[in-house]
Amino acid sequence: MTYVVTEQCIKCKYQDCVEVCPVDCFYVGENMLVIHPDECIDCGVCEPECPAEAIIPDTEGDAEKWLELNRDYSEKWPNITRKGDAPGDADTFKDEKGKFEKYFSANPGSE
Repeated sequence: MTYVVTEQCIKCKYQDCVEVCPVDCFYVGENMLVIHPDECIDCGVCEPECPAEAIIPDTEGDAEKWLELNRDYSEKWPNITRKGDAPGDADTFKDEKGKFEKYFSANPGSE
C-alpha cells in the first residue's frame, strides 16, 4: 500500500503533509503536490495532516487513477522537503469538486 494525492490538493497545496513526511516523498507541481509511490513507506502520517483531505491510501475506490498520476508527476516535478506557503486563495478552492478538469497544471512547481 502507498498513499496518493488526489484532485482535492489542486489550487490548495497546503503542504502540512510535507512537514510530517519522514522520507521526503512529496513532489511539487505548479498547483498541487504528489507522492512518489515507490518512496512512500506507508506510514500514513501525512493523511490526517491534510486540511483538504486530499491524501488517500491506494486501496480506496478511485485511487488507481491517482496512483498513476502521482507516479508520473513525481518523476517530473522537483522534490519538496519543507513546508511552504499555501496559495492565498487556497480556502476558496478547498471543498470544490471537479478541480482536475478545471485547474490541473502539469507544470513543475518550486520548493
